[in-house]
Amino acid sequence: MSTFKKRLTKGVAIAAGVVACFGQAVSAKELRLAPGVPPAHPATDPLYTSLQESLPEASGGNLSGKLLGPEIASLGDMRTGIKSGLVDIGLFLPAYFPADLPEFNLVADMAFLGSNPQAMGAAITEYIVTCEDCQDELKKLGIVFTSAHSTDIYRILSNKPVTDVDDFKGLRLRVGGPQYSRWVESMNGSPASIPVGEQFEALSQGVIDGTVASSADIVSFRLDDAIKYVTEIPLGTFFSDISHAVSLNTWKSLPAEDRRALIEVSSLASAKCTNRWAVLSDKGIKMASDKGVEVVQPSQALLDATNAFVERDLKTAATQASERYQIENAAGKLERFEQLVAKWEQIAADANNDPASVAQAMNQEIWSKVDFNTYGL
Repeated sequence: MSTFKKRLTKGVAIAAGVVACFGQAVSAKELRLAPGVPPAHPATDPLYTSLQESLPEASGGNLSGKLLGPEIASLGDMRTGIKSGLVDIGLFLPAYFPADLPEFNLVADMAFLGSNPQAMGAAITEYIVTCEDCQDELKKLGIVFTSAHSTDIYRILSNKPVTDVDDFKGLRLRVGGPQYSRWVESMNGSPASIPVGEQFEALSQGVIDGTVASSADIVSFRLDDAIKYVTEIPLGTFFSDISHAVSLNTWKSLPAEDRRALIEVSSLASAKCTNRWAVLSDKGIKMASDKGVEVVQPSQALLDATNAFVERDLKTAATQASERYQIENAAGKLERFEQLVAKWEQIAADANNDPASVAQAMNQEIWSKVDFNTYGL
């Protein structure tokens, strides 16, 4: 071959390579990611930072992500943000929309069932993925479910000492879900539905006397400057969330292999987030103690009253769901969820609550059985 022909052949090959690389760059899809909470919050780091970091490799370069701050899309605005197309993937809290998602919230509101956070995130993930009624609700909202995470154990963070049932009289507590509202009312307190991002201001201004939350919120929302007491009563966990709610239009635009990649990255990010909640919870207690916040223990009477509430509330939840939202077989659905909780408690324990191992189990037990050509559609 002549020197000229060799150079021409080499030039064509280089040009073809450039075009191929350019084509990949053009076809790569950048997704707008909205955690809806401050940077220090576990739902931003690692829930969304991990997703952003892992997407390119997991999708073979097809997907990337751009983080949006809460000033652009907050938790309260997430439904509108996803529907309008401003957000491709956002942290979605079904508890904000009880009338639109009664099937989802039937189990998501069972906060007091949570004793192992990793198990709760996985249990509700399996339930929602395999719940046809839940999937129908989500389709109507234009949302695709990926995975869920769980907070650490909830406690009472307050300006007044709360150690006994009598301490609830006249007490106004911010709550994050219906079951917590019912619990506060059963103790003769007053529940207040205030967004999590507004609890510092509400505490500081005396609008509320306390909040039912993870002590990780002491770090995430600097509540050490707004509270005086932490009551170490185990109040379950909050897992009423969709870690990475995907816009249905965005989901439709992705090929099946990218949907699977997104789901698997989401599962790992959720497990990492759950683990981070536990770490921040311990840090929050130390931070509060350093500021002079007193950690107090509940009386046996308060523990007994709480346990009695939990036992009877399963029936209450089933009855209310049937009467208020016409949910069929609510008791049977709650029973199935309890079985999934028990299943995942064992899996999480066997995995020593390791996030990577739990995520791997979720992929095997849940997602390996899903057809990504049709899921969510």
